[in-house]
Amino acid sequence: MSDTFDLSQSTLVDRFLRYARVHTTSAEDSETFPSTVCQLDLARLLVDELKQLGLQDAEVDGYGYVMATLPSNLPPEEAARVPVIGLLAHLDTYHGVTGENVNPVIHRNYQGGDLALPGDPDQVLKVSDNPELKDFVGDDIITSDGTTLLGADDKAGVAEILAAVEYMVQHPEYKHGPVRIGITPDEEVGNGTKYFDVAKFGADYAYTLDGGYPGEVENETFCADTAIVRITGRDVHPGYAKGKMTNAVRVASHFISLFREDALPETTEARQGYLHPYQLEGNVSAAKITILLRDFEVEGLERHRLWLEQAAELTRGRFPGAKVEMEIKESYRNMVYKLQEEPQVMGFALEAVQRAGIKPLLRAIRGGTDGARLSYMGLLTPNLFAGGMNFHSKQEWVAVGSLYKAVQTVLHLLRIWCERAGR
Repeated sequence: MSDTFDLSQSTLVDRFLRYARVHTTSAEDSETFPSTVCQLDLARLLVDELKQLGLQDAEVDGYGYVMATLPSNLPPEEAARVPVIGLLAHLDTYHGVTGENVNPVIHRNYQGGDLALPGDPDQVLKVSDNPELKDFVGDDIITSDGTTLLGADDKAGVAEILAAVEYMVQHPEYKHGPVRIGITPDEEVGNGTKYFDVAKFGADYAYTLDGGYPGEVENETFCADTAIVRITGRDVHPGYAKGKMTNAVRVASHFISLFREDALPETTEARQGYLHPYQLEGNVSAAKITILLRDFEVEGLERHRLWLEQAAELTRGRFPGAKVEMEIKESYRNMVYKLQEEPQVMGFALEAVQRAGIKPLLRAIRGGTDGARLSYMGLLTPNLFAGGMNFHSKQEWVAVGSLYKAVQTVLHLLRIWCERAGR
């Protein structure tokens, strides 16, 4: 079964461009929540637009979370049997590439070949690096001008959710159950669910729209921990240091040198896990190494932990005067463990993609999503494609057809939940 809903692509594109131009970069080193005040500019804009669409309970709370309800338009007895479905995306854009003064460019009727971005001659979207471009010949491609990121991660998802709501409001013949809208801040700095109130949100199941290529449905994330290794050395005057100094910088360097070359982010892919020493700070007296542990299985995390303990012991043997201590903090777990408890949540998503006329692509994320944490907070939340490509880059792009297909998928998904309610 494949059919389409009558959507205005131009209206959808205008919506996405409007959001992309709003500066919403989050910040890693902020002590506030949300981490940047600019995210609230888009939050308030979305509340205004949701209210204009008739969602009168739309609000942004003190933490920057936008929430709203689209009530069911089914008869009361039927509506009571349909679960409340949440649709989620995030406000912020990646902090490592500027997202201020975004100037989106639409490359009309793409006919293949490389795309030069007009704001920076060094930024060329090459087919050799982006083979997916070949799948969008004849489509319109949206990029930035090359001086900033585009912000399709995740303003594509935000625009698609609002477009789906607009369609449902304007087409009362389309029957749906209760829908909750949630737009979160600070996802890019790992805090998208930090103050998310699952009970207040009130959804039975939810979906994030934060994926890439059309058709992708992601039901797995890494299991993730963070290891903090603290090294205490001994500092004395270097002119009189023989037999006395223990240089914590050298100890840290030795520890990192033990990492296996085939178990790093830059040498792994697909379902391979990794250890990633990504922060190092210190001096002769003390040093701190922060390490990401990633694997799709909890057993893999345990192997990583044991290896780190062995490396710490070897380092103590090499530098007897050093104190080497390690603390491991849990970050999140693979959401598949939770999603397996209620397989229809994924099954309906895959069916919705198929009904939208796309080949479903069941994939695992080499990273995490808000949905991973929400699934362990009691709200099962797999991830749907939003269409963006080259996230976190000045060469980020999205095809207009991908935006359109994502909205179609959402509408099919909500319809399926109505069809299967009570069965």
